[in-house]
Amino acid sequence: MMNTTELKDRVEARRLELKAKLLKLKAETHHDAIAARDKIQHALGEVEETIKDGWDKVSDGAKAKLHEWLDRSN
Repeated sequence: MMNTTELKDRVEARRLELKAKLLKLKAETHHDAIAARDKIQHALGEVEETIKDGWDKVSDGAKAKLHEWLDRSN
């Protein structure tokens, strides 16, 4: 399992990627774009909830959730 710093870097990079995709999708109005936006917003909300108390307070269980989130959000 990777250390916290590496996990944080990977999560932050993925969050930025998802936010960029979300910005591109906001201009589109077709059903697929709306569904994709909802999925991205859900994924971002999920990670925000996991790290809401800060990276220094992320438990081993939360780290496992973040690893799963990285796998699912690719």
